[in-house]
Amino acid sequence: MGKHSLKKNNAPRNAAMIAAVGVGAAVLNPAAAQAAPVTHTPSGVTVDVPDHLLPTIKPYFKQANLTTGGNNAPAPAAKPAAKKKPAASSVGQRIANIAKSKVGAPYSWGASGPNAFDCSGLTSWAHRQVGKNIPRTSSAQANAGKKVSLNALQPGDVISYYGGASHVAIYIGNGKIVHALNSSNPVRIDNLHMMPVYNAVRF
Repeated sequence: MGKHSLKKNNAPRNAAMIAAVGVGAAVLNPAAAQAAPVTHTPSGVTVDVPDHLLPTIKPYFKQANLTTGGNNAPAPAAKPAAKKKPAASSVGQRIANIAKSKVGAPYSWGASGPNAFDCSGLTSWAHRQVGKNIPRTSSAQANAGKKVSLNALQPGDVISYYGGASHVAIYIGNGKIVHALNSSNPVRIDNLHMMPVYNAVRF
């Protein structure tokens, strides 16, 4: 039977030896000012080695699977998450917000802002604030712009009511409108279907 040469794995022994040196040095020199944690990677064992001994044992780190830092070393600080820029508000949303800013303003027939409104005065004024000039009367508004189905409404769309489009409002989302209803009510928010809808348009 032939002889087989067995290569000895000296890494654990070296690691133990170096760790023992570190522990012994720490015990012999408890007043050492600074110490660094050294970890044997496969076993996870960590010892504190005085800084003045590190240059002596560092050449053996790779061979003995040692690393500095230790299991209890503080993890590097996490980078703060990048702040997401808020999505730019759509023109329609801006129109809706502008119209909502006038909730409580008085109704006045023929008025188109900025302090009092009739129904089409509010819709035309809100559009004008974003650079859109739309027809002034409710029936003209209902027959201009792009027709929109009720299941595709977006904030800023103009909703007209009754068969002759005698009343208009601005859709603000979530099934709500803002409008100047009549002389008995200031500008207010109501449900989309509070009156019979004629059509919806987008400018």
